[in-house]
Amino acid sequence: MFQHPNVNKRLENPSIRSNEAADDIDDLELVERARTGDDEAFRALFERYHRRAYSLAVGVVRNRDDALDVVQDAFIKAHRHIGKFEGNSSFYTWLYRIVMNLAIDHIRKAKRGKPVEFTDAVSHGAESDSVGEDSLLPRILDENPGKSLVRKEMRGHIGTALGELSENHRAVLVMRELEGLSYEEMAEAMGCSKGTIMSRLFHARKNMQKRLLELMGGEKDLGA
Repeated sequence: MFQHPNVNKRLENPSIRSNEAADDIDDLELVERARTGDDEAFRALFERYHRRAYSLAVGVVRNRDDALDVVQDAFIKAHRHIGKFEGNSSFYTWLYRIVMNLAIDHIRKAKRGKPVEFTDAVSHGAESDSVGEDSLLPRILDENPGKSLVRKEMRGHIGTALGELSENHRAVLVMRELEGLSYEEMAEAMGCSKGTIMSRLFHARKNMQKRLLELMGGEKDLGA
């Protein structure tokens, strides 16, 4: 997916030796190596975070192909500007901010109706251990754990409801409910205060619950 030529070419003198697992190297060290032009170190960062970046992007733009484009652009931008990463936050929070900005820019520019393709992101969120205990989406999905048809229908409703939220409300729901980011990480990624994030999340959840109740015919209280 990631097509930056400097990152994809085979390196003659790789800094990550064959007996040195990339998983054993922390992000900051990989970033420091990438700053010096070590493309294999940046490739390791890509392998570590591209799936999470895609999950975030597809939750916001709601289209798989567009999400792939957003993620590719985000990693190209991150590679180009890796020298500007100051280390005040984690690398993935810095990356998520790039992904989020590109995703929001994309949907603001496009403003076109496309089929909701949110099933994969919802499934990922429902099965992830990183999602907080206060998470709305997995709680809804788990109300009928043995009924796959009902769960599939609910995922469709969730995708529809998410698609009708504003980009900022959709973004905070995806980051909190599916990715399990903390309020501080979300504030860093969105470039706003923690209080703003909490306010957006509160209103996003209320709007989401209201729309889901309408889609389900008001059969049950999703906030219970």
